[in-house]
Amino acid sequence: MEQGTAEGAGLRGRVALVTGAGVGIGQATAIALARAWAFVGIHWHSSEAAARETLAKVGGPERGMLLQADLTDEAQASRVVDELVARAGRLDILVNNAGALVQRSRLEDCSLELWRKTFDVNATSAFLVTRRSIPHLRATGRGAIVNILSLSTQTGGANGGGAYAAAKGALQVMTRTLARELAPEIRTNAVCPGVIETEHHAKHTSPQRMEEYRRETPLRRNGTAEEVAAAVLYLASDAAAFTNGALLDVSGGRFLR
Repeated sequence: MEQGTAEGAGLRGRVALVTGAGVGIGQATAIALARAWAFVGIHWHSSEAAARETLAKVGGPERGMLLQADLTDEAQASRVVDELVARAGRLDILVNNAGALVQRSRLEDCSLELWRKTFDVNATSAFLVTRRSIPHLRATGRGAIVNILSLSTQTGGANGGGAYAAAKGALQVMTRTLARELAPEIRTNAVCPGVIETEHHAKHTSPQRMEEYRRETPLRRNGTAEEVAAAVLYLASDAAAFTNGALLDVSGGRFLR
């Protein structure tokens, strides 16, 4: 593992849990934290091969561990936290990245089952992991939670993404609530990515629409997972010691007016 330039983030000796760390933003975040010398818990649900790739990229079992679970299940969400703390002895950083669009549907056509599943995957899972993590984060005296939101909280979720936008909106409000409730021992912030070139958009967005997004963004391009990870790394580090309850926009200026 190369030291890189991230050691200045001051994470040597700290332990981080990244949910949904097999691909995309989660994988890039796990790698960024490891390069800053944190030990990383790599959670995955169904993408085992990708999670093992993440583990290799962070430096192997000496620098991280794999944690499989369906985080919408309370017992499994608790087990992920417990297993990491049992192995590493502490928990300093929690990155709630796991989430999915699940399925596009206009709200008038959205079934109750789809609505509940979307909230479970994107909001309830983060709640369950966070609740179990709080005592461990508090014990360090400088715990940090970083939630991954979505630009859909500002747009309302175009093209049938309303349930996903609502669930991410709930996570946004939870960010502000936790920032009040957990300070000063734990800081809670969030990153709001714009259009990022990941498997999420490869699955849910057409190439034509991705090109439109590029033209519509003031920086005239879409973002990368590594750019979002850099924002997470900042919020998790002592460089952001006076940052609490912030929503950091990483969108290339898509919402400038």
